[in-house]
Parts: sequence; C-alpha cells; structure tokens
Amino acid sequence: MTFGIEAASYYVPGLYLEIKDLAEKRGIEPAKLEKGLGLHKMGLPDVHEDAATFAAEALLQLIKDYTIDPREISRVYLGTESALDAAKPTASYAVQMVEKVLEEEFGTRAFKHCDVVDMTFACVGGVDALHNALDFVRVNPDKKAVVIASDYAKYELASSGEYTQGGGAVALLISSKPDLLEIENHWGVASESVFDFFKPRRQYKKEDLHNAPEMYPDTIEIFTDEPVFDGQYSNQCYQDRIREAYQHYKEVTGQEKPYENWKYIIFHLPYAFHGKRVFTEIYSLENELAYTSPEEQKAVAKSESYMNLISDKIEKTQRASSEIGNMYTASIFMAFLSALQTSFDDHEELSGTEIGFFGYGSGSKSKVFAGKVSENWKQVVEKWNVFENLNNRTPIDFETYEKLHRKQVDQSINPDYKGFGLTSIESENPVLVGARYYTYQS
Repeated sequence: MTFGIEAASYYVPGLYLEIKDLAEKRGIEPAKLEKGLGLHKMGLPDVHEDAATFAAEALLQLIKDYTIDPREISRVYLGTESALDAAKPTASYAVQMVEKVLEEEFGTRAFKHCDVVDMTFACVGGVDALHNALDFVRVNPDKKAVVIASDYAKYELASSGEYTQGGGAVALLISSKPDLLEIENHWGVASESVFDFFKPRRQYKKEDLHNAPEMYPDTIEIFTDEPVFDGQYSNQCYQDRIREAYQHYKEVTGQEKPYENWKYIIFHLPYAFHGKRVFTEIYSLENELAYTSPEEQKAVAKSESYMNLISDKIEKTQRASSEIGNMYTASIFMAFLSALQTSFDDHEELSGTEIGFFGYGSGSKSKVFAGKVSENWKQVVEKWNVFENLNNRTPIDFETYEKLHRKQVDQSINPDYKGFGLTSIESENPVLVGARYYTYQS
C-alpha cells in the first residue's frame, strides 16, 4: 500500500507590489533584487486577510476542486508561524470558516469529528504537519488527513528582509490513494537550537509607553509579526542543517547520491534563488570539489555542470516564488506546485519520476525526504492554473503598501473581493476581548 498526496490546492492573496517599485523607494538597484535574488513581485494580504483566511481559502478550494466530503477528513494539521492566538489554534478558525460555507451541502459542523491542530517550527512547520499526517494515514489507511501551510512573511519597513515578504497557503490531501505524489517513509532530520530568526515577546516598561492603562503590569510584553533575525547567520544555519539532514537521509536510505535520481529538487525558498545558492556545498561534497575559500565556492556555482543542474532540477521550482515572495511554511509546497505546473504546461510526462525535498525552519531544523510522481498527477495539476492566477492579481502602489504594512487602512483595497475576510475583533465584552469573527463574501 502506498501513501502520500492525493490532491493539492493553494491560495495567494490578490494584491502585489512590484519589487522594482520597492527597490527604487529604498535606494536599491532593482537588478540586485530581480536578477540577483530572483524577486519580481511581493504578494500582500488585504486589510481583512490573515493566516486563518489564507488557510480557509486553500482548504475550501481543495474540497471544491476535488469533490471531497469534509466529513471524511479525520485530521487537519496546520503548519504556521503566523498564529493568531497563543492558545486557540489558527486551524480552528479556518475550519470554522469553511464549515459555515459548506453548511447547506453537508449540514452543521461538518468537521465535528475532525482532529484540528497547529504545528510550529518556523518555516518547516508545514513539513512537520505533512510528516505527522503521513504517519497517521499509514496507521489508519482508510482515513484521510489535510495538511495546510499558511503564513504571511512580514518584516520591518526598510529592513534587510523587507523585499522578501510574501504570503499565502497550500493545502494537501493526504491518503492511501496518492494520485499526485507517493511519499516514501524515509526522512533525514537535523536540528539545533539557535537564534538565527525568531519572534520573541519583547519587554517594555509601562512608563515608557504612551497612555498605557493603569491595570497593565509595570513590565509589558508585546508580540509583533516582525522577527528578530540575522540574515547572514540564518543562511549559514540553513546550509548547515540541510547538509546534516541530507547526510542523515543518505544513511537512512543507503543511497550514495540521492539528488542525482531526483527530477526536481524542491527547497524552502526565503527568496526565489535561495535553493540554488545553498545547494552548492552539498553538490561540492558529493562530487569531491574544493569548497573552502570564497573563490572556490564561486567557481562551483558558476561551473557548467552546476549550471546544468540548476536548469534541469531547480529553475522551474523557483518561478512561483519570484511572483509571490516568501510564504514561510507554504514556500516549499508552492515550489513543488511551481515545478509540476510548469511541467504540465510544457506537456512533459513526470509519472514515475522522483522528487527530493529540502525543508528548513529557523531555530533550527531541516527535513529531507522524497516522493514519486503518480500516474494520475495530471488530473490533479489540471485544477491549479498557478501562473494564470498569479497574472490576474491586482497591483498596488508603494504608498498603499506602506499603509497596509502599518495597518493604517480600514477598508479593503480590492472593493470586489470575494472570499473569507475578518469582519471584527471583539473589544468590549470582557470575556471575549480579542475574539476574531470572519465572514464569507460570495
């Protein structure tokens, strides 16, 4: 019996900012971002959108596209680092939203007997959710699970991470009928507790905060979406963990050079060109190439053999990222969708080919695994239209972007928006302060 991904869907917010516009306003040469990092557009949430609405959109699309009875879904695992609450899982908001839309067809609380939970480990949380969902269906082959990766990558204005921002969600149906990708039960894992990127509770003295209520304690903890990070150190941690996880994967599988057998190499992409940059070390080790000095590293990256590997195994995986930006937990899955959508559009046959995945999450952890493309993959991919949908988004100007970032906009930018949206946050009822309420606009 085989297990893996039966179907997949996604959601990308309908607004975007041209990277060249951001570059010009920040005094950056646009070519540095466009040609150097592969960035073209930055996907942005509208006023009413967040990680919960992203997840709900992807989940509802999955159910509709593949005619899924939600009552047959036993678990919904959400990987996110954009959680809305420190206790109530973001997945519960998404499931509740979708239940309301499906109520007429399936009755109230269609997910009543479904286990719903969030998983958090920075950008690898979605892979963790996939790993656990696969374990569940292997033990319960008659049941189905859904994995959702949903995030909004937000950085401080004018910071070194600002131009990598993005957001969206990918939903995967996991079962013993893997019409899209059969995933083998071999996992390479590497982890180490580091502070390369994190979102701490930051402390401030009440006396230093303007108009802080008397009821507040003397020291106030504040959480923000923007992370504390060291970009150069984070890149090194990424490279170290994927090297260690890849070595572990080789030990687990007994393979000498697994990547050579992979049709595509799928990475978590903080920016589009990140995967092809960090893989040079593994490539050098596998092929016994000198890699100690910066000059040697550049020589490997620019070698004909490595450039051919990028063209054959990586380039198609990064195309969607160039148009969206960093999706945190969802970026590795969007890279997977990007590759399969491109092959589908090019009338390429992938059945039986193997695909390798390098997941990474700051903090830090990497997971390496692989899967085989199923013979029914085209029937799944034909529903996606990834690049067509990306081309139908709405551009915004730089001033609007900054207002959205600072939360200075009250009304939706897109007046014709259809779908899930946050309508209110309770501020008066003392036992419901902070409760978030959503509606669906058809």
